[in-house]
Amino acid sequence: MLLQENIPLAPLTTIKIGGPARYFVEAKTVGEVQEAVAFASVRDLPLFILGGGSNLLISDGGWPGLVLKIAIQSIDQRSGHDEDGKILFDAGAGESWDKFVSHAVMAGCAGVECLSGIPGSVGGTPVQNVGAYGQEVSDTIASVQVLDLKDNQVRELCPEACGFSYRASIFNTSERGRFIVLRVTYSLTPGGSPRIAYADLKRHFEGREAPNLAETREAVRHIRAIKGMLIVPGDPDCQSAGSFFKNPILSEEQHEDLKRRAAARRLTIPTYPALETRKKVSAAWLVERSGFTRGFGSGRVGISTRHALAIVNRGGATAAEVLALKEQIQQRVEEIWAIRLEPEPVMVGF
Repeated sequence: MLLQENIPLAPLTTIKIGGPARYFVEAKTVGEVQEAVAFASVRDLPLFILGGGSNLLISDGGWPGLVLKIAIQSIDQRSGHDEDGKILFDAGAGESWDKFVSHAVMAGCAGVECLSGIPGSVGGTPVQNVGAYGQEVSDTIASVQVLDLKDNQVRELCPEACGFSYRASIFNTSERGRFIVLRVTYSLTPGGSPRIAYADLKRHFEGREAPNLAETREAVRHIRAIKGMLIVPGDPDCQSAGSFFKNPILSEEQHEDLKRRAAARRLTIPTYPALETRKKVSAAWLVERSGFTRGFGSGRVGISTRHALAIVNRGGATAAEVLALKEQIQQRVEEIWAIRLEPEPVMVGF
């Protein structure tokens, strides 16, 4: 285990913001993870687990304890099929997520093709229950290997034990801070057809023959690039933490109130069914209809010119400036629409 001190964290995040870590370890094996955890425990240091840094805002003061970057890599395809005829893939938590999606698509296995282009690492996908364009990663997760910090034992959790829901799991809710994700096993469909359910994808392929997995992957990456949601070095619209707000899921009563408010402004809310008795509405639509259009802001922090949900660092921005814009947006949306937007990125050191 290589222990480093006072390491800048901003370069390790996609938004390029954040102060230093008092101590820093990059762990490439399970043993190194356990060694780093023991170091923090003996010295009573607060521990933060860092993955790909894509859904993250670190405070300007940084982290006073140990930042443990999980760098366990490798992608392994198991031989044969499971009882449902699917193929299992084991991926290290430190592996690039988009590299794993590419690997699955090249292997002709369906289930994650619509999650192409999402930045970050494999280990972050079960934590946030990553989803996009009609797919959620929890639909394919067969198991999650974790280090349980309660007793320092390595365990295998089944999907039910992970408590997956919209952009959530036990890892970021009821058991936050208890587990470190080490590996994830995905169950994918060999020879399966791509999922073309999302409006953007339907429009992209309108009038064409049914696409294959590779064509769907490229289409998703293309759409994400248009929205500034594909990491492109040097592109200021990509220096963000991704979508900064979750799409609200409303009760029928809340949804009816929202429709009345929209009708009073001669607007129609784009919605679609979510869960059984609730409706999910577009956070981007709410943000834009509250006066925060794409390209909003003239300082070091603003909104992407291509996506209303991306708060971007235009150069030299601070976490405090990002939070100020976040709170301004939340307050205005709540005043107009009576909905409190919930941030999506993990906030560290605040």
